[in-house]
Amino acid sequence: MHQETATNQSGATRAIAVGRALLDNIQQVVMGAPGAVTAAALTALSGGHLLIEDVPGVGKTILARALAASLGTDLSRIQGHPDLLPSDVTGVSVFSPEASTWEFRPGPVFSHVVLVDELNRTPPRTQSALLEAMEEQQVSVDGEAWPLPHPHLVIATQNPVSHLGTYPLVESQLDRFALSTSVGYPDAAAEEGLVAHRGGRYALESLKPVCDVATWQAAQQETESVNVAPDVARYAVTICRSTRTAPGVRLGASPRAAIWLIRSSQAHAVLSGRDYVVPGDVKVLAVACLAHRLVTEGGMHQAASTVRDLIETIPSPRP
Repeated sequence: MHQETATNQSGATRAIAVGRALLDNIQQVVMGAPGAVTAAALTALSGGHLLIEDVPGVGKTILARALAASLGTDLSRIQGHPDLLPSDVTGVSVFSPEASTWEFRPGPVFSHVVLVDELNRTPPRTQSALLEAMEEQQVSVDGEAWPLPHPHLVIATQNPVSHLGTYPLVESQLDRFALSTSVGYPDAAAEEGLVAHRGGRYALESLKPVCDVATWQAAQQETESVNVAPDVARYAVTICRSTRTAPGVRLGASPRAAIWLIRSSQAHAVLSGRDYVVPGDVKVLAVACLAHRLVTEGGMHQAASTVRDLIETIPSPRP
């Protein structure tokens, strides 16, 4: 039913239908984590990538699988570990005796939705293999560029507690993620539902797609065309630029961050049933879009506090 509704409508209405259907569908599986579910839907609509930082066992992988299933595509999973090589991600050229030529065998990154579990357990060289894929929608192997499927969405997870055997993500890697979120522990009612098989992998087995890849791509295009007034764009840019001179910040938000703050705000407008962005969209997403990109003296907590302070002090345009 959701698929017919999303496919038969057009324009912003179609994108709104896809976004709301995604939320409803994923919430059947991921219980008690509305913020993470919303972040997944926002990332799918905006065309960005998602970083999930959380402790083990709270449903990060289930969230990624539910999103891929809802979008009508398969999920390719890469398990991070210290021995993972770049070719294990991108693929490798293999000599074919029959054809007397080298043939490229694509790696797991060649999928519409890619889950990189525990990205910070992979060495820097392997982490860097994802930089080109996430930014340019392609990978280079043996001097030849290979385009990735489109749309292409990377969901990466990392454990913020255990640092044994981890390689912290560098600033250029963090800057590739449109949004950062966490799943968190569910409340008592949601956790009781999970142990009673009313969510999680049990619900995932019967989850139906709400659209296909073509409809998903069309929804992304319509989301990108959502109207952004000049004063709203200026407001988002002002917030980003202000992070660069904020006290205690050694590295502020990049111009790429401003772009994704706007794109994510457009997706938030779609989920809110609008074809235009309001200042409230920017405010809601500023922390999720900017905090993980900042390098501060006090770490992630100070970065989030800095963004919140800027939201409170910088005047917003009238909606």
